[in-house]
Amino acid sequence: MARYTESVCRICRREGQKLFLKGDRCYSEKCAVSKRSYAPGQHGQSRRKLSEYGTQLREKQKVRRAYGILEGQFAHYFELANKKQGVTGENLLTLIERRLDNVVYRLGLAASRPEARQLVSHKHFLVNGRKVNIPSYLVKVGDVITVCETSRKSAKFDAILGSTEGRTVPKWLDMNRDTLEGKVVAFADREDIDIPVEEHLIVEYYSK
Repeated sequence: MARYTESVCRICRREGQKLFLKGDRCYSEKCAVSKRSYAPGQHGQSRRKLSEYGTQLREKQKVRRAYGILEGQFAHYFELANKKQGVTGENLLTLIERRLDNVVYRLGLAASRPEARQLVSHKHFLVNGRKVNIPSYLVKVGDVITVCETSRKSAKFDAILGSTEGRTVPKWLDMNRDTLEGKVVAFADREDIDIPVEEHLIVEYYSK
């Protein structure tokens, strides 16, 4: 399965809520969800009651699309979460939060997760002093994420820092905007994950 290359605003409209895939645009009056809150397509405004399976599928798709994860990757994360002690649904969300592209976004070093994924792929970040260009890399407690020396001088990061100024960094991360250095001080708790999702429905989806 290839990456989704069409308008990401259609994804938010399909899920019926903002997934913040376009950075600043999602906070403006230009947001597609604010302008057209119904699903895309000619039948988007028709109301259909979802089946139990359909509701579970939508929750899974919502999380997968918000984080930009392929179907096979998501199933793999679920398997890992299911093997860990604790609540499987919460394990799944906290595991996905550890992705490097998500951490870069949470630190305010990218305006959106898609942008964070692109920046990581283009080798703009170091983890513990080493370049990492794998967006799905799972960070650990104590890992230090920094912007490469050559990248931090670019106009690109000046624009990013301007657009993310004032964004709240979750308590499980520590960010120094002067040195462009972030640190993982803990793993995310369920309360730190702000995507409105009922993760137990995802567990039910994979339990069938």
